[in-house]
Amino acid sequence: MDYPNSNIKSRKNKHLNFEERMTIQLRLKDGFSAYRIAKELNRPINTVLNEIRRGTTTQIKQGKCIEIYLADTGEAVYKKHRLNSCRTFKRLECSDFINYVVTKIQHDSWSPDACVGNALKTGKFERFQMVCTKTLYNYIDLGLLLVKNADLPIKLRWNTKSTMIKKHKKKLGKSIEERPCHINNREEFGHWEIDTVIGEKSGNDCVLLTILERNTRNAIVRRIVSKTADAVMNELSSIRNLYGDKFSQVFKTITGDNGSEFSDLSTIEVDSDTKVYFTHPYSSFEKGTNERHNGLIRRFIPKGKRMSDYSADDIAFIEDWMNTLPRRILKYKTPEELFEAQLDIIYAA
Repeated sequence: MDYPNSNIKSRKNKHLNFEERMTIQLRLKDGFSAYRIAKELNRPINTVLNEIRRGTTTQIKQGKCIEIYLADTGEAVYKKHRLNSCRTFKRLECSDFINYVVTKIQHDSWSPDACVGNALKTGKFERFQMVCTKTLYNYIDLGLLLVKNADLPIKLRWNTKSTMIKKHKKKLGKSIEERPCHINNREEFGHWEIDTVIGEKSGNDCVLLTILERNTRNAIVRRIVSKTADAVMNELSSIRNLYGDKFSQVFKTITGDNGSEFSDLSTIEVDSDTKVYFTHPYSSFEKGTNERHNGLIRRFIPKGKRMSDYSADDIAFIEDWMNTLPRRILKYKTPEELFEAQLDIIYAA
């Protein structure tokens, strides 16, 4: 180095400080080049050149105007630029969009991302009139919206259950391992997951039967009298009657867990082309689509609440809300419109 005894500490990737600006001022007065100053400060040459350009001011000496670099000027320009370096909030510029988001979250229980995606898909707002999903979450964290994190149930969820390995696991039928591998990519319509959602753990309450189609994410939610195999099969018979001879085309496979309420599920295979599979015991994550939608139901029916306190209209409302919620994974289309499109193909054939 040109200056082995220099006491200026290296500050790479940091802004110049006033001490370094004074060094630049003194070295320029001594006739040093920008290159030599940069070597002394252990800074890129462009950093020093830009600083000299910004901090150079005009002064009058002996009646003549001269251009001279001053550390005070460079510091003042730096601080002025820093005031404008942070991006300002677009909160006021996008007030119409913000009000739309707040309304959807409060009244329709939409997620911020669903609001953004649907607004763009339907053309309700132009991109410059909106903020992105991440910014919406930032605004909520900063208290700039009329909704709080408490209004976003998924954000507050946290898995506190420890993993347990149990012996004597039940097996009610063909394992999910036997299910064709192409079903995993969700490209083909007609593959469903089934589960139940309980209310009060009293044994004398109704339960919900939930059936989810993996490709379209369309949900069927029905209230059944109890969490028993007979109640499940009776409701499946009713659903089967709705689709008639097209049932096996709409329901190509059904995947359930090893709960006792699904002990008779495999009997569907006897008189239809529908195939039934079961997840590994205590592995509900293998039908995660259904589990995820059960979590959506919990927004309306908290754990411990009696299912019998909710009318058929209440359950129908929840089902309709889930099926008309725009999803990012569906390119902000709704499960309902995708499901209807698939039915049109099947019944037109």
